[in-house]
Amino acid sequence: MVLLNSIRASSRRLLVPGPRLPTTAGYFSSTALARENVPVKQPSRSDSVLFPGAVNSKFTNELKFQKPHDLPAIPTYRLIDAHGVVVDNSREPDVSQELALKMYKDMVTTSIMDLLMYESQRQGRISFYMVSAGEEGIAVGSAAALAPDDVIFSQYREQGVMMYRGFTLDEFMNQLFANKFDYGKGRNMPIHFMSERLHMHPISSPLATQIPHSVGAAYALKLDRSSRIVVCFFGEGAASEGDFHAALNIAATRSCPVVFICRNNGFAISTPTLEQYKGDGIASRGVGYGIDTVRVDGNDIMAVREVTMRARDIALKEQKPVLIEAMSYRVSHHSTSDDSFAYRAKVEVEDWKHRDNPITRMRKWLEAKSWWTGEQDQELRTQVRKDILKAFVRAEKEKKPALENLFLDIYKTPSRDLEEQMAELRRIIEEYPDEYDLGAFDRGKEGL
Repeated sequence: MVLLNSIRASSRRLLVPGPRLPTTAGYFSSTALARENVPVKQPSRSDSVLFPGAVNSKFTNELKFQKPHDLPAIPTYRLIDAHGVVVDNSREPDVSQELALKMYKDMVTTSIMDLLMYESQRQGRISFYMVSAGEEGIAVGSAAALAPDDVIFSQYREQGVMMYRGFTLDEFMNQLFANKFDYGKGRNMPIHFMSERLHMHPISSPLATQIPHSVGAAYALKLDRSSRIVVCFFGEGAASEGDFHAALNIAATRSCPVVFICRNNGFAISTPTLEQYKGDGIASRGVGYGIDTVRVDGNDIMAVREVTMRARDIALKEQKPVLIEAMSYRVSHHSTSDDSFAYRAKVEVEDWKHRDNPITRMRKWLEAKSWWTGEQDQELRTQVRKDILKAFVRAEKEKKPALENLFLDIYKTPSRDLEEQMAELRRIIEEYPDEYDLGAFDRGKEGL
């Protein structure tokens, strides 16, 4: 709907001058001429295809099929290795101690919250949860590179993004318990966070639907000549959905200021990446759609931050999309409904846990700079656990949203049918009060 509204808006702004394509040789000049209904001519002695469908393709008399394994894999950018050592001293991360510690603390807080919420689901305290173990660096690192008013479309492992932006522990817990303070009014599954204050759109269960939505929002910002961009998060499994391909193509052809961040964690629910696709990961698809693309070590939070900063700069200044593929192994189960040991060996997961993860890597780097100590780390973890449990208890005690919310927000004002349904529910509850215990629910304006 966002995309459709954006397109409708564009039809009303035809008199607004837009950016003109550069009149260089090859693809761009021929495309510009084609849009102006000027015939594209192929010079008789040209050594390249000057046709809108090819990007200045050279003629050759050698018949050769392009094979993926003949091309080099897209490299993976990093600044700090698994031992917390900067791989190139001339590339020391340009970050203050204050910012570095905030990033680290947000990763630790996210990790501890994930662990506690996973355990609470197993106890039956909440109904569902999805942890982001192993991927905290992608979330926090990217969030640290964005402007506060940039628009976010996330999937369901971006707790670190929300944490960094200022989503409070109480806000997390209110949503997980679907109490009366939940912004979604108890209508969504747990971990479907949202925040208008933080410019973060609601998370949706259907896979990949947020990707075309993000492009529509970015196109709207482009038409408004805004100084903001849109950032869209998704996993490599979502990149197998049709929405991914449609969104990238529209973003590229309409030059939308959106940064796509793909978390490639090796598994889409239960399917290893080697069984999901052929080719060079997700990054190669960005290149195929004509989008500036980079692959980054997702366990290197500083590399993620730098890459996202550069991507945001490109998207904003050049008004075009950028794709980031962040590589980080999923060391957790897909969700509380999943047993990942049914499709991968437990020893493999344990090996990855001890081999490398973004939190350990950053702690080593901080300690090497004398910015952090083991004692401080223990104090942080103890305090964070206490804070989370306090918010947990507060949220668990709150009442559920009023029953009238079942009928509200579908229309600006309830339709006659909805008013009749609400009245019928009220009549039944009043007629059989002993059958309906409403003590756990808040009371709304309509008495429900």
